[in-house]
Amino acid sequence: MKQNDFSEARVLVTGGAGFIGSALVWALNRRGCDNIVVCDILGTNEKWRNLTPLRFADYVEAADLLPRLQSGALGKFDLVLHMGACSATTEKDATYLIKNNFEFTKDLAHWSLANKARFVYASSAATYGDGEAGMEDNETKLDSLRPLNMYGYSKHLFDLHAKRADFLNKIVGLKFFNVFGPNEDHKADMRSLVHKSFAQVQNEKIIRLFKSCRKDFKHGEQKRDFLYVKDCVAMTLHLAATPKANGLFNIGSGGARSWIDLANSVFAAVNKKPAIKFIEMPETIREKYQYFTQANLLRLRGTGYVAPVTPLENAVADYVRNYLVPDKRLDPSAA
Repeated sequence: MKQNDFSEARVLVTGGAGFIGSALVWALNRRGCDNIVVCDILGTNEKWRNLTPLRFADYVEAADLLPRLQSGALGKFDLVLHMGACSATTEKDATYLIKNNFEFTKDLAHWSLANKARFVYASSAATYGDGEAGMEDNETKLDSLRPLNMYGYSKHLFDLHAKRADFLNKIVGLKFFNVFGPNEDHKADMRSLVHKSFAQVQNEKIIRLFKSCRKDFKHGEQKRDFLYVKDCVAMTLHLAATPKANGLFNIGSGGARSWIDLANSVFAAVNKKPAIKFIEMPETIREKYQYFTQANLLRLRGTGYVAPVTPLENAVADYVRNYLVPDKRLDPSAA
């Protein structure tokens, strides 16, 4: 695989029908790559719709992937983009999360290294917990992190495994912050606030936000690092195509914005006057709620990634007007 040239690469994308996975296939298509094997669990939801505009060579169900790789039936790959995982921060089945997010990732990483395929995988900003230990993508601080939920812990476990097995310096781990954008509608409660609030505005002309349960944050002033999925996949493919870029990398905007900012951006995108209603935060998430996240992008920028991040207001406007209103998916043939 040549630097920043995917046209001749053979690529495996796990979670390829999902949100970020399908966006990566879209971005690869736009870079002239369609020699792609997509792996996912299509199940009974509508995420198969994300695949319909995309170009790829083959599709494999997740349960069949490792046996087919290990038997040689799928051949060789230049690049493995491992986005497949259970991404529900409210999932309580720890056994399922360990098998799906930790053990599967271990097996795929070891196969990739043994077969000289560049391995890029999804970690998460959820590994940072409440941020007390900082949010720097520094592997020397991994042991000090305390995730707040089992999802974050399942991701953290693989980060730790890669470090202790001494191959974190040969692969790329992506600590995604709050990514939003087209192709996420199948995610149910894990959809972004942009997607959820668009429907609220259309149907009720209001947006509901959680009240704060901390005195140091006013209602709606809890802050997150929001990143448009188009920027997310650009950062990911830059790292995938930069051989010297290895280890953990924050994938975010680099700036924290409030939920009120996000809500106001949705109202602006549909030309409506802001109307926000604050509601009680469910007790089930109060102790595990992140009040502030912000990605430090120094490591990413140090690899030569110079593209500016799309401002929140512009990103929301593009998402709402060009995808949510017409109910469209990412399409590599579209302008």
